[in-house]
Amino acid sequence: MTSGTRVLIIEDNRNLAAGVASALKIEGYQVDIAGDGEAGLLQAQYGKPAAIVLDLMLPKLDGYEVLRTLRRRGNATPVLILTAGGSEREKLRGFRYGADDYVVKPFSILELVARLGVLIRRSAASGQSTTSPATDHDRVGDIEIHQNSRTVLRGGIPVPLRPKEYELLVALVRGRGAVISRTDLLAQVWGMSPDVVTRTVDIHVAELRRKLEADPARPRRILTVRKIGYRVAP
Repeated sequence: MTSGTRVLIIEDNRNLAAGVASALKIEGYQVDIAGDGEAGLLQAQYGKPAAIVLDLMLPKLDGYEVLRTLRRRGNATPVLILTAGGSEREKLRGFRYGADDYVVKPFSILELVARLGVLIRRSAASGQSTTSPATDHDRVGDIEIHQNSRTVLRGGIPVPLRPKEYELLVALVRGRGAVISRTDLLAQVWGMSPDVVTRTVDIHVAELRRKLEADPARPRRILTVRKIGYRVAP
């Protein structure tokens, strides 16, 4: 699976980039490195990597702008961001611009490689999958999900969702009102094992509420079940 798969690292810390590249090469990946945002954006567009490891604090063009520009141009390559402080605001901003996952510095190289592998496998599976017309359409209240086109409407108006936001919404809606734990959602949407500690699900739920709820502070559709997970109200 990894043999010949190309990964782009956009990171200005040469030692860090070299360490990540070395670990990825051991796993069979081909690796390109860009030392600033402008170079990284060009390589991301024309080098056609299977995934991108993106530092947020970069010279010339910061990681947020690289990410936002890629998504604005229709580039859906999976992006794992590297955050220094790990603040909720920083992570949320990254997801809002289109990141698929994140790790916080200092991080475990093995964890980064594992998460990157999950993103690449899920991206490949998504590109190869087909959906039956019988299961194309789901509806909860005024929210409509069209599987074949991967589009979401609220009150008949299209709502742009990031890939992981869309997949999370589908997982919740397919639960038909049942409570789905955070660990189950991590496994279904991100392919992560239950022992991974992360706020990824909560951050993505917050974004879904912001886009789909009339009042995100008092959600009526995507509900929290304290200490367990989430469910969707019909």
